Order: sequence, then C-alpha cells, then structure tokens
Amino acid sequence: MAGVFLGWTVMMTAPAAADALKDEIAPTGKLRVAIAISPAGGAFWSTKTETGFAGVPVDLGKAMAEQLGVSVEYVPHNNSGQIVDAVTKGTWDITFLPKDPEREGRMAFGPIYEVADATYIVKPGSAVTNFATLDQAGVKVAAVNNTTTMRGAIAHLKNAKVTGYQTYDEIFGLLKNGEIDAFALSRDQLNAMAKQIPGTRVLDETFKQTVTAVAVPPNRPLSLAFAVKFLNEAIANGTLRKAYDNNGLKDRPVRTQTN
Repeated sequence: MAGVFLGWTVMMTAPAAADALKDEIAPTGKLRVAIAISPAGGAFWSTKTETGFAGVPVDLGKAMAEQLGVSVEYVPHNNSGQIVDAVTKGTWDITFLPKDPEREGRMAFGPIYEVADATYIVKPGSAVTNFATLDQAGVKVAAVNNTTTMRGAIAHLKNAKVTGYQTYDEIFGLLKNGEIDAFALSRDQLNAMAKQIPGTRVLDETFKQTVTAVAVPPNRPLSLAFAVKFLNEAIANGTLRKAYDNNGLKDRPVRTQTN
C-alpha cells in the first residue's frame, strides 16, 4: 500500500507544481512577453510586421509559451528602459533585455544569451575617426533613453554630451540629417545602419560589452527557475540558434556568457 500511496502522491504533485508555475508565470492565462520595437531587429530588438511581431525574443517567447501550454501575448515598448519601468505595473511576465547592475536591483535575470560590443556611428561627412576625436566639447551623441548603452556612453565620454531619445527611429532620422554627431549602440546594429545612411562610419573601438538575458519580475522564484531551465536548454538544443537564423542573423555567432 505504501508504494501505491507514494505513486499516487507523485502523480498528484507534478500537476500541482505545473499549476503553481502557470499561476505565477502566466497569471492572466497567457504568457505576456515584453519586447522592444525598432526596424533594426537583432538579438534584442523586435520588429513590427503586417501580421504581428518578429525577432529573437518573439521566437523565444513563443517557444516558452508552448512549453508551458499557454498562449503567448507580446507587449511592445519603445526601448528596454520602458520595459524596466513597467516591471512594477504587472503588464508583462517575461522579457529578454540587456542586463546591468541598475536593472539587477529591479528584476531577476537568468542566463545571458547574447554578448554585443557597443560603439558609435558618426554622421555623414564627420571628421571623427576614433574615441579621442569624438570625445570633445560640443559634440552631440545620441543613445536610446534609459538603456545600458546610454549609461555606458555617459560613463565613457567625459566631454561630449550624451542625450537620450525614446526611439531608434528618432535617432536614425537625426543622424541621417546630421542633427547629431554620433549614435551609441551595438556594433552589429550600427553596421546595418551604416548601409542605410551613406557616408556614416562605425568606429573601430569598443567602449563596453552589452549582455542580453532572460528576465522576470522580482519575487517570482518559480518563473525564474523555469526561465533559467528554458534558456539553458534553448542554448544547448539549437532553439536559440534557430531563432537567430529565422531573424536575419545566420552569420551572427551565438555569444553566451555564464552568470
């Protein structure tokens, strides 16, 4: 009888644990995935399409929801800073975004799945060739507001003025029109931007490495444990590689980093 009771207990415990996880990670019955929108795409940014959204976080969120057995809902934002600011509002359940010490105090992070080099692109016709010639009084540098890259640029540049803007699109227009001198972002995205704005130049140096990871709101231990397990498996079994390939990143190596 003891063996029968133990077997029954195990059978009952597994569904109960699954229900507890769903109640915590998807309290509305859907997995709400916070994403940031820009035309650049990439490992962090997502894009708006005619039928919805596309991007590495979009694919990862969908795979995560399927594993949980719930539907997925994407919650778009203009940038990662807005996602962070919404963490206390209960509007999203999971996200994939750049991690830094300031954000670690506001949410719980899982594995890092992307390591990117941050640098600057300079406007068409600029005489700037390196960090030394960029970091001069009167030079205007733009960054996406309240992001890890913006905080890194402010710490890096001692003389040039760094200004935050809400959207990638706004900064793109300012750079194209020569209204700013430079834009701080990841090298991969700036290389793509350089192809769209003739005469711009991406500087060779790197001022910081930006790491992107899965994250959940604070005090959600079951959600964090699931996110950690999911992303470690996605890195190991090719799900992450497939997400890169599906979103124009076939030539981009997967650069992960242990916590």
